[in-house]
Amino acid sequence: MLKIQRSSTGQEVVFVLSGRMDAENLGQLETLLRKEASDSRTVLDLKDLTLVDQEVVSFLRAARRTASSSGIVRHTFVRGSMKNGD
Repeated sequence: MLKIQRSSTGQEVVFVLSGRMDAENLGQLETLLRKEASDSRTVLDLKDLTLVDQEVVSFLRAARRTASSSGIVRHTFVRGSMKNGD
C-alpha cells in the first residue's frame, strides 16, 4: 500500500512516498504533481519506498528527464540507501 505525505516550506513542496508503489498509484501521484504551482520546487522523497514496479520506474525516469531538460529543475528526487542484505 502506498502512502503519500505532503509538506510545504513556502517555495518547496515535499512528497514523501512510502510503502509499495505500482501502476495503479501513478494517476494519484501525477494528479498531485500537476496541482503544484509551477514556480515551486517539488521534491519526491523516495527513500521509504519498499517496492516499485517497472511502470513506476519508467514514470520517475521520464519525470526526471523532463525536469532536467526544461532548464528549470522543478523536481528533485531523494533516493533511499542501497542495502546488500548482509
